[in-house]
Amino acid sequence: MLQDLDARGGNGARQAAADVRPVAAGHTSRTAIAVGAGIGVLIVAAGAGAWYYLNRPAPVPLAPPVPAVVLAPAAPVVVAPAAAVVDAPAATAPVAAPEPDPTVPSEATPQAPATGQALTVPAGAAVPAAREAPQARPAVPRTPRADHADRAERAERAERAVAPERVAEPPAGQGATLTSQQQGENAYRRALAALQEGRLTEGVAALEHAVQAYPRHEAARQTLVGLLLENGRADEAMRHAQLGLGLDANQPQLAMVLARLQLERGGAADATLLRSLPHAAGDADYIAFLAGVLQKQGRHREAVAQYEAALRLRPANGVWWMGLGISLQAENLRTNAREAYQKARAAGLSPALQEFVERRLAQVQ
Repeated sequence: MLQDLDARGGNGARQAAADVRPVAAGHTSRTAIAVGAGIGVLIVAAGAGAWYYLNRPAPVPLAPPVPAVVLAPAAPVVVAPAAAVVDAPAATAPVAAPEPDPTVPSEATPQAPATGQALTVPAGAAVPAAREAPQARPAVPRTPRADHADRAERAERAERAVAPERVAEPPAGQGATLTSQQQGENAYRRALAALQEGRLTEGVAALEHAVQAYPRHEAARQTLVGLLLENGRADEAMRHAQLGLGLDANQPQLAMVLARLQLERGGAADATLLRSLPHAAGDADYIAFLAGVLQKQGRHREAVAQYEAALRLRPANGVWWMGLGISLQAENLRTNAREAYQKARAAGLSPALQEFVERRLAQVQ
């Protein structure tokens, strides 16, 4: 039995061995080999690139080129040597002052010295050192935008090179002092600005400062007197009016204001008006006001002369004709008084004055 089994197994083995044949190499092994080779090449290339990057020399930065600038010869600046002895006064060096800007206004500000006038600079003051010409550097290709920036920078440097050195202006109060008239005008303008903004107290204070700095500032004084009267400060108004007329009697309007205040207090209004009369020869209102003051004081002959002078300038004023008639009647010039009353009635009066004139006419018939 064993022999039969052995015989069968041998035949089966030989049959199986006979059935086994070699197979040709397929495409799978070729693809694997190609992929492996490619990966190897990539690893080698990556390693070489990393080695080159880590071992390459550091780049040297190039500074942007600065074009050479031709400096125009500037006026020499003389720098005073430092004083050797501490107690000795420091030497000063003349520096040419820049020409003032004509657009800048000079009325509110101290005038700058004229062109060519020497200014003194203390020895301890810093004086700008002379500029050194920049060294030319190798040019590199530039973009249009960079070229435009370079041209702008070049123009700015050239302008700074030829511009004169500026001398610091002295602080306020240390330069040219303002005249009393300028101080008064500046204070007057500040007062007007304050009054326009409704700051009455500040405006009055500025007006007082204006007339104190420049007593002959007529506009400031008249404005001040008017504001004081409006605020019930008549005594101060009288004082300022008297001061102004004492300096200059050629202020007829101010004289009329003062005369009215004096009439209310029994003052010498006639003297005030007569003193300014030569400066009001063509002012009919001023002359008629003086005539009324003289009439009130019983000086009718003088009043007649002033009324006639006023009526020559303005003959259609019925009130002045009436005043002339009153003074003529007081001088017992009845015919002349009657003519004056008739002209007053013809010129036109208020009902109350018309009734008064009718009564006066009846008296001189």
